[in-house]
This record gives sequence, structure tokens and C-alpha cells, in this order.
Amino acid sequence: MPSPVKVLIFGKHGQVGSQLVTQLKTPSYHVDPGDFSVTATDIEDVDLTDSKATRALVMEEKPDWVINTSAHTAVDKAESEYDLAYQLNAEAPRVIAEACRDVGAAMVHYSTDYVFDGNAKTPYLESDSPNPQSVYGKTKLAGEQNVAQLLPQHFIFRTAWVYSKNGKNFVNTMLELAKDRDALSVVGDQYGSPTLADDLAAATIQVMRKMITAPDVSLYGIYHATGSGITNWSDFCREIMQLSNNHHVSVSTISTDEYPTPAPRPHYSVLNNAKLKADFNIELDSWKSALARCLQRQS
Repeated sequence: MPSPVKVLIFGKHGQVGSQLVTQLKTPSYHVDPGDFSVTATDIEDVDLTDSKATRALVMEEKPDWVINTSAHTAVDKAESEYDLAYQLNAEAPRVIAEACRDVGAAMVHYSTDYVFDGNAKTPYLESDSPNPQSVYGKTKLAGEQNVAQLLPQHFIFRTAWVYSKNGKNFVNTMLELAKDRDALSVVGDQYGSPTLADDLAAATIQVMRKMITAPDVSLYGIYHATGSGITNWSDFCREIMQLSNNHHVSVSTISTDEYPTPAPRPHYSVLNNAKLKADFNIELDSWKSALARCLQRQS
């Protein structure tokens, strides 16, 4: 029997990281656990602001694949925490990519719709020029560039509006607010594609399996990976209330100007996923269907 593929995951407690660990270790997700040997870490195991410790872990593990799901994702706090955001979003990916290069590992790294300015009228392609407007977006773009420059065998998945049944995300925040409120005011002029962490993790594993079974170096690079379809935060919230039987909650639409935040939000950050479909025959579920699955698990 071939040896299992060694996978090192950074960010095992995060929404995507925890799903990767679950799916790689659970037969019910159509993954044979014998195919993979998984080491999963988080802040209690290695501090990604410690470059020496981060590099040492990769060099010690000598994995075949490294998946970095860690990031400074507090978009507004990043505006006043530039150094920390840069350490986690740009420098740590650089250190990991460099270590991957030295041990011969491939790397999966996640990025964001915030690398774009949000002024487009049609879904962004991977080839479109980034123009981040926030510290979060700028540091995530720097992370992308560091990985791409140092390590040819990389996959960078840009995603958006990620949620899951666990963790801090828009869905869980709205459900929590619905416990005490009969009315919610939600921004309706920002458009994107909600992405279930479960589906993003499954897509990641599908890409890895193809590269393991039928390697093709031409496939490495940047891919957009979000749930299918387009919505805005206000309509997303209405769907959450409907599917969770919170019919007593009314949702009114407000503008971005009525809800100012420290970090600017892209008004239109829909990502075009056609490249992922063309190269790997992967198409993430529609955001409404994925949301229904997520909420069914919570009930």
C-alpha cells in the first residue's frame, strides 16, 4: 500500500480548518482516512508571529501538503492593528511558503474578495487587477504575492462571506440577535456570495486528490472559490430568518453609509468561479442550498 499523504494544517480551530480536519479524518465525507496523515495546529501549538517556530514546525513535519487557514480576519480591528495583520496575513504565509519550498511540499492558502476594490459590475476573474482598500485586503494580497513568488506548487483560493455552524460569522451573529430582537437593520448595497466552510473544505480536498492522483503542474495558481449565486447582506439575513423559523423578525434594508465601519467594504465583491469548474470540475453549491444544509445541522 502507498504511504499516506502527510498534511499539515495551520488553523485547526477556524471555520475552514476545523472542517478540513473533520473531512480528512471522517469516512462519511467520502475521503478514505487512510489516504492522509493529518497534523493540525493552532495558536496553542505554534504562534504564527514567531517565524522561527513556524518554519521549524514545517521542517520537522516534512509534510507533502501544507494548508494554511490562519489569518487576521477581524477586518475592522486590522485598521488599527496593521503590524499584527501583516504578520499573520503576509509574513506568516511567506515563512510557510519558504519552508514548503525547502521540504518539497505543496501549499494551499486562502485569500479574500477584499483584494479587490468592489467597484466592478461583473464577477471578478482571477486575472483582474487587485486594488485592496483596507488593511485586511492589503495584507492578504501581500500574503498571496509572497506565496506565489516563493513556491510554484501553490493553490491560493480566494473566497468570501465564509460561514459555518460554528464560530463567529454573519449567520451565527444574526441567529443570536434574533433571540432578543423582533427587528434587524442590515446593509443591502453590498453584494457577494456566501460560502459554507464545509463546501470550501470539500473543494480543497477534491483539488488535492486530483493533484495527488494525476499531477499537473500547470494547474497550480489562484482560484476563486465561493458559493454559487449572488446576494446582499440584507437578503442573506432574510433567508437566514426564514430557514431558521425566526418569522417574528423583520429585516429592513439600510445603506453602507448608514452603517459606517472603520474598514471600507467592497460594494460588489462577487468572484467568478469558472476557472475552478473548468480545471477541476468543481462548482460549490448555491448559497441558498448550502445555508439550508447548515441550518438543518443546527436545529
